[in-house]
Amino acid sequence: MTPPTDPTQPRSLLQRTLARVEWAGNLLPHPASLFLILCAAMVVGSWLLTLWGVSVEHPITHKAVGAVNLCSVDGARRIILGLLPNFVNFAPLGPVLVCLLGLAAAEQSGLLGACLRLIVHGTPRRLLTWVVVWCGAMSHTAGDIGYVLLLPLSMALFHAIGRHPLAGLAAAFSGVSGGFAANLLLSTSDVVLAGFTQEAARILAPTYTVSAMANYYFLGASVFLITALGAMVTERIVEPRFGPYQGAMTPQALQPLTAEERRALRRAGGVLLGLIALVVAGLAPADGWLQDPAKPGFLHSYFVRGLVFFIFVFGLLPALVYGVSTGSIRRDTDVYQGMQRTMELAAPYLVVVFFIAQFVNLFAWSNVGVILAVKGATFLKALHLGPIPLIVGLVLLTAATDLFLGSASAKWAILAPVFVPMFMLLGYSPELTQAAYRVGDSIMNVVTPLASNFPLVLMFAQRYEPRTGIGTMVALMLPYSLCFLVGWTLLLVVWMWLGWPLGPGGLLFVRL
Repeated sequence: MTPPTDPTQPRSLLQRTLARVEWAGNLLPHPASLFLILCAAMVVGSWLLTLWGVSVEHPITHKAVGAVNLCSVDGARRIILGLLPNFVNFAPLGPVLVCLLGLAAAEQSGLLGACLRLIVHGTPRRLLTWVVVWCGAMSHTAGDIGYVLLLPLSMALFHAIGRHPLAGLAAAFSGVSGGFAANLLLSTSDVVLAGFTQEAARILAPTYTVSAMANYYFLGASVFLITALGAMVTERIVEPRFGPYQGAMTPQALQPLTAEERRALRRAGGVLLGLIALVVAGLAPADGWLQDPAKPGFLHSYFVRGLVFFIFVFGLLPALVYGVSTGSIRRDTDVYQGMQRTMELAAPYLVVVFFIAQFVNLFAWSNVGVILAVKGATFLKALHLGPIPLIVGLVLLTAATDLFLGSASAKWAILAPVFVPMFMLLGYSPELTQAAYRVGDSIMNVVTPLASNFPLVLMFAQRYEPRTGIGTMVALMLPYSLCFLVGWTLLLVVWMWLGWPLGPGGLLFVRL
C-alpha cells in the first residue's frame, strides 16, 4: 500500500486531515488493550458515580436508576463469576465463527473464487462500487452475512481488478454498517424497534399502533441515497488516498471459467437452488416446517431465528459439490484444513472479542449506559428547539450515543419513552421520531471501535495490510459517516417538508 501520508503525493486539506486522524488513531494501543483500559475505567467510574450519588429516573419504569459500584465486594464477585459467561455468551461470537467455517469450505474448494470471476466478468467495472454498496445496504435482512461474506468478497473483487482491497472493504462496510437502517426488505430490527416505539406512544395514546413497516417508504428510498453517497465517497475521497496495492496477497486470476468449472458451478448452483426450494417449502405454507405455530410469519420463523445454520449449510454443501467436481476436494481432510486456516486467521478476532465481551457486560451491570442516555435526552429536551432542529438534534444525540452504546434496541428502549411522547405533544408522529433515530443509529457504526463487529472488520483488513490499526480504519470510514450524516439528515428534513408518509400508516403528524 502506498501510505496515505506519503509526502510525494499531492493532498487536499481533507486528505491531510484524514492522514492526521489516521496517525493519531494509530497511536492508540492494541484494541484488546483499549478495551482492557475501558474495563478498568468502567469499574472506577462506577465507583465515582456511586460515591457522588448520580441517578436518573428510568423513562419506562419511572424508578430511580443509579450506578452500580463494581468496586464493591458484590461487584468483584460478579466480575469473577462473569468472566467466562461474558465471553461464551457474547452474541456476535458464535454466529461469526460458524459462518466463517461454512465460508472457509467455499474458499477452499474454489467456489468463492469462481463466483468472484463470474461477478467480475459480468459486472461493468464502472458499476462495481455501486453494486458493492447496494449489496451491503440490502444485506441486513440476513443478519451479519454482510460482515462475514460481503466484506472479504468485496476486498477480493477490488484486488482482482487492480483496485486497492481496502477501498473494497470500505465500500462494503459503508453499506453494511453505515447504511444499517436503509433496506428494501424488512428485518428483525424493524419489528423490535416498532415495538418500543408503540409502547412509548401508548404513554400518551393507549391504543396507538406502530407497524413494522412504519418507516418503509423512507428507509427504502434511503437505500438509493446510501448507495450513491457510498459509491461517491469510495471513488472520489477514499480510493485516491491509496496507490497501487503492494502487499503480499496475490489477486485471484481473472481468466474466464473453464468448461469444467462451469459444469461444477452449475452443479453447485443446482444444490443451492434445491436448498432454497426446501426453505421456501418450509416458509410458504402457514403450517410449513420452518414456521413457528406460536408466532407465524417470516420474521419469527425458524429460518430467521436459525439463519446461522442456513448460512453454514448454504456455504458448505455447494462448496463440497463444486470441490469434488473440479478435484479441489479429494478427501475430507482438504475441507477441514481449509476451515483450520480460516480459524487461524480469526485468532486475533477472538482475542479482542474476549475483552469486548467483558467491557459490554461491565457497562450494562454498572447502569452507566442508562444514565448517559437519559441525561443526554434530558439536556436536548431542555434546549426547547423547533421541530426540525429538534429532529436534527435527535439524530446527533443518537449518533453520539452510538459511540459508546452500540445496540440499536438498547438505545431505543431508553430514548423512545423520552422522545416519542415529547414529539407527540408537539404534533409529530412516533413514526417520524423513530425515523430520526434510525438515521442517527446507523451513521456512526463504521467509526466506533466499540462496535461488536469492528474487530472482525479489522481482521479482514489486516489480511491484506497487516499494519492496519484503529486509526487507519477510522480515517478510512470517517468520510462516509460525515457524508451520511449530512445527506441522510437532509433527506429526512426534505421528506418532512414535502409531507410524504414515512411508510404504510406512517404519517408525519398526530393529533392528541
